Amino acid sequence: MDDNNELVVLRKQGFYCSQILMLQGMEMMGKSNPDLIRAMHGLAGGLGFSGELCGALTGGASLLGLYAGKGTPEQPEDPRLDFMVMDLVKWFKAEYSEQFGGIRCEEILAGNSQNQAIRCPILVNGVLQKVKELLVENGYDLSGLEGEEWVSKCLPLRVPWDFMNTSFLSPKAFVPNALRESPPRG
Repeated sequence: MDDNNELVVLRKQGFYCSQILMLQGMEMMGKSNPDLIRAMHGLAGGLGFSGELCGALTGGASLLGLYAGKGTPEQPEDPRLDFMVMDLVKWFKAEYSEQFGGIRCEEILAGNSQNQAIRCPILVNGVLQKVKELLVENGYDLSGLEGEEWVSKCLPLRVPWDFMNTSFLSPKAFVPNALRESPPRG
């Protein structure tokens, strides 16, 4: 089943943009996790149906985190994650902000319930394709196998705890460009 057809099926099953993105990502990895999908519901409708940041965008960022995020105390952080998320947000704004009036769910739907059926599938499909592109560009196998293998071999990024209390414009100031390179191959 292609991504568009699967999106329609998942929406008819009652899932929302953020959940659909994670379901599709989990399927690419050959995994399932109902608890994770349930948690993604909190991002739906612009963060709990408050109309804030689009669930397709937050779902896409979460999907990137599924592949590149730190999952255990032993795993080092992958510094590429923040850059992939920044690239996703920049792309999303450039691609959809002007076309749909912003990046907040309320702006995208513009008070018209029919916009959900028209715009949301466009956003979800576009974000899914962009996430796949970002992952592949950064050396991730979409099946998730190489990503996990790489994470166990990756050098940990050591960031002092006081970093969290500082104000900064972007993580680029703290991560050397060399750490953005693709992971080493076997």
